[in-house]
Amino acid sequence: MPAALSEQPSKQPAAAPVDHFQDAVWRPKFNPWIIAIAVTLASFMEVLDTSIANVALPHIAGGMSASEDEATWVLTSYLVSNAIILPLSGWFSLLLGRKRFYMACVVIFTLSSFLCGIAPTLGLLVLFRVIQGFGGGGLQPSEQSILADTFPPRQRGMAFAIYGIAVVTAPAIGPTLGGWITDNFTWRWIFFINIPVGILSLFLTSFLLEDPPYLVKERMRRLKTKLNVDYWGIIFIALGLGFLQVVLDKGERDDWWGSPFIRVSAMISLASLIFAVYWEFKVKDPVVDLSLLKDRNFGVAAFLMFNLGVVLLGSTVLIPQFLQTVMGYSATQAGAAISWGGLLVMCMLPFVGLLLGKVEGRWLIGVGLFITSAALFHMTTFSTDMDFHYAMMARCFQAAGLAFLFIPINTVAYAFVPRNKNNAASGLINLARNVGGSVGISAVTTLLVRRQQFHQARLTEGLTAMNSTFNAATGRASQTLSGAAAHGTQPSLAAYGLILRNAQRQAATLSYIDCFWLLGCIFGCMVPLIFFMKKVKPGRGMAAH
Repeated sequence: MPAALSEQPSKQPAAAPVDHFQDAVWRPKFNPWIIAIAVTLASFMEVLDTSIANVALPHIAGGMSASEDEATWVLTSYLVSNAIILPLSGWFSLLLGRKRFYMACVVIFTLSSFLCGIAPTLGLLVLFRVIQGFGGGGLQPSEQSILADTFPPRQRGMAFAIYGIAVVTAPAIGPTLGGWITDNFTWRWIFFINIPVGILSLFLTSFLLEDPPYLVKERMRRLKTKLNVDYWGIIFIALGLGFLQVVLDKGERDDWWGSPFIRVSAMISLASLIFAVYWEFKVKDPVVDLSLLKDRNFGVAAFLMFNLGVVLLGSTVLIPQFLQTVMGYSATQAGAAISWGGLLVMCMLPFVGLLLGKVEGRWLIGVGLFITSAALFHMTTFSTDMDFHYAMMARCFQAAGLAFLFIPINTVAYAFVPRNKNNAASGLINLARNVGGSVGISAVTTLLVRRQQFHQARLTEGLTAMNSTFNAATGRASQTLSGAAAHGTQPSLAAYGLILRNAQRQAATLSYIDCFWLLGCIFGCMVPLIFFMKKVKPGRGMAAH
């Protein structure tokens, strides 16, 4: 271990006392709702970019003369850099000023989107996606902390509703929008559409945003003293989260522990994260303030947000994939089935924001967990005989529960966080959701493959000549397919193929049902956690202020 690791960093001077009265009466110069809309624009596009490129991968691979497996680095590279910058965003906001940091992220995200659109090779595209992920990763936590400071506690629920619309609906419409753009234009336009939104966001935020007094004071204090940069914290957090994202994104494709690359990546990630946690609790001025997790409300909220990411993105992958691979729907039809759920969330989030002013947040979280869990168990009734309306209503049922989760979890998380910790809290809560989403996608993808193999083995083990039921079914199918003989195919062979394809289809359906059942159990087990949270009066927030 390097000697620098064994040395305690020099103790920083005590923070300047916060003028609580000045902070309490501070309000932005412009209407808070205009500010909320302005900062949500770029964040919406950033969240959209985590999923919009998925359906375009075959086109990207073909255009770059690469395999689809190589093209997946377009997704992985963005997620890796995005995960690295999320927990560091609070530290950068204090170092540069939150307005400067947010605008810098918008500039980096917009320019890199243009570079991605004109990239001539896959290697350059992956490099530009890494830069795009670094720029985009700072937008979500910065917006959340801006909203927390811009709005008084009684309006914070409604403010988070606007943010929630972007975060919850963008992953749902991303694949559909990406497919439509790719089919009607070219895959490069999935990056070019970010440019006008980024320019508009940069123009608006340059005039509307301002840093609150406490943030200005803290930044000036840091600039006047010797700046001790937590280099080891940055290095180990980057290594831990970066390799974790690679493992989650590439694990199933590379056969998990059967791949030396995945084993080495997992060991590097685990060792780096363990040391990062130890170091960040030990150092005097950590780049990521993990001490926030000691607060009961924030710790439970971060865990709930992690599981919300698991279920939200996991189910967003499962439903359209089931409709396309098992039911034979087109990408547009599958996207339409889940888009209605996104529309319902958009309509319900403002209502939930208003409800937070009258009902304690943890009870709303309990309602959301119960409804979402019930909706996931309802999805275990999916079958090959269901229609479009059944799938659409099931997604809407789930969306009704998700609407009761995002805003209350965020509001309760900030209830006892000191105002000068808003930036650090935003980075951690967003990191929890993003890592949860990656874990959810990786888990359901792996479980689908394993359970489909299991069910197919069980369903086909009785398909032998010794089974009278199988023989009878083969005979009926042969009679039905007797016309195939005219095309040179024996009816008996065609019947065997038909029965086998049906068994494979049923095995796939059962594997999806297993995934929905697991996600439903996860959310059902979360309900008791609301009783571990401290009570927060409706319409009140950030009581520690």
